[in-house]
Amino acid sequence: MNARTTKLREIAKKLLDKQKVDVVIGFKKGTIPLKNTPFFATNSEEADLLLWDGNCIGNLAAYLPKMAGKRAAIVAQGCVSRNVVGLIQEKQVDSNNIYIIGMPCTGMLDPRKIIAAVPGEITEAVEDQLYVTARGKGFEITLNRSDVLNRNCDRCTVRNPVLFDEIASEPKPELKDPVRYEKIRAIEALPPEGRAESIDELLSPCIRCYACRDACPLCYCPECFVDKSSPQWCGKSQDDRDVLSYHLIRAFHTAGRCTECGACEEVCPMGIKIRLISGKVEKDIREIFDGYEAWKDLKTPPPLTVFQRDDPQPFVKE
Repeated sequence: MNARTTKLREIAKKLLDKQKVDVVIGFKKGTIPLKNTPFFATNSEEADLLLWDGNCIGNLAAYLPKMAGKRAAIVAQGCVSRNVVGLIQEKQVDSNNIYIIGMPCTGMLDPRKIIAAVPGEITEAVEDQLYVTARGKGFEITLNRSDVLNRNCDRCTVRNPVLFDEIASEPKPELKDPVRYEKIRAIEALPPEGRAESIDELLSPCIRCYACRDACPLCYCPECFVDKSSPQWCGKSQDDRDVLSYHLIRAFHTAGRCTECGACEEVCPMGIKIRLISGKVEKDIREIFDGYEAWKDLKTPPPLTVFQRDDPQPFVKE
């Protein structure tokens, strides 16, 4: 058991035994390798199932709006803590009912990369700070951990929680000046027809399962625009234009609010790099609004949720 898991269980037991919270939202070991599952511990015995490693995939902040009336503790690394800040600012959760267990993070593993690197079905996978060892029938392969990180994690600049009540390990060094947006810039450089073709090709596998929406902590509307029928904002067919409309509208709904956690891509059953679309919007937000990054503190709301007279307005045409 790693030190972070030990400390996490210690904190969770203390909070539950002293009745400071009703539930601790975290992860427990999953039923298949490389995939832990969200878990809601309600007593100290259940707290012994909590763990933390590179397989804690998914943004736990998505569960907070569903905790109405309960005092909830949540395990939060940098991206999740930023989403908690967002939910507090947008008044979707009461900060008085939230206890944040900060978890400095060195990135989540990408199961697809590991599966692609081995010759058969993985029955066991273990990791340490530098390596991941995957075992199966007739093979044992050790991979560099840095080579199999989630695409968003290997360029994350907020590894430490931005808001927490208690922290479960020493802070991790932040990544400085990562290479960002290279694929987005390559698409931007194409002529209009090429850009349209690239996006159509990107989204062609989409089956409209809405897993990306359901995994996103920012998608908390009681009725999503894709479910409305009066008025109907978006067609529900598999027509290319309907698929594109869904992804574009959702990307603009999260403009200036997206924390680049990658939960949308992690749950996509078709492996679509959805972040190429929302990432383009976030890139533009950074460039227009002086490097703004979403939800780094409780005092600064996203630029598109407020109005300032000196807001940049290069899009206004006379």
